[in-house]
Amino acid sequence: MSETIAPQDEPDAPTAGLLRRLAALLYDAFLVAAIWMALGFGMQFIVGPDTNQLVDGQVQTDPLLSAILFTAEVLSAAGFYIWFWMRTGQTLGMIAWRIKAVSATGKLMNLKQAVLRFVLAWPSFFCLGIGYLWLYIDKHGNAIHDILSGTQVVVVAKGARNF
Repeated sequence: MSETIAPQDEPDAPTAGLLRRLAALLYDAFLVAAIWMALGFGMQFIVGPDTNQLVDGQVQTDPLLSAILFTAEVLSAAGFYIWFWMRTGQTLGMIAWRIKAVSATGKLMNLKQAVLRFVLAWPSFFCLGIGYLWLYIDKHGNAIHDILSGTQVVVVAKGARNF
């Protein structure tokens, strides 16, 4: 019986390109935005709508509530990515685009690698995408946050089990 080889068992799995990574990131952005909307709705439900005011066409919110919501959004996004990366190596967007984030050895990431990858991916993206564009310079096709966290993003073979 022939068995499909998973990318972590395949030493020469191709590194995922920029377009696949960005497409998966876009898919995941919709999921994270939905989580954030639920958090915002939940907070409004708890504290009530009277905590916001419309002043000169701008919504004014209590600074403490804004800080709490921002912290909840960052922690929920971190939890989303870190949980998926450590559990299967793939977020839902990564499954759709057949890519997988693994350690440099091809195994699933540990907590330190996943947290480091999450923290470093933000500046890689928001500093004009230079961290992501680095994959065109790196001989292994890794982005800066891949290199610094000891991880890599590989293409999953067609027909391989995603989780």
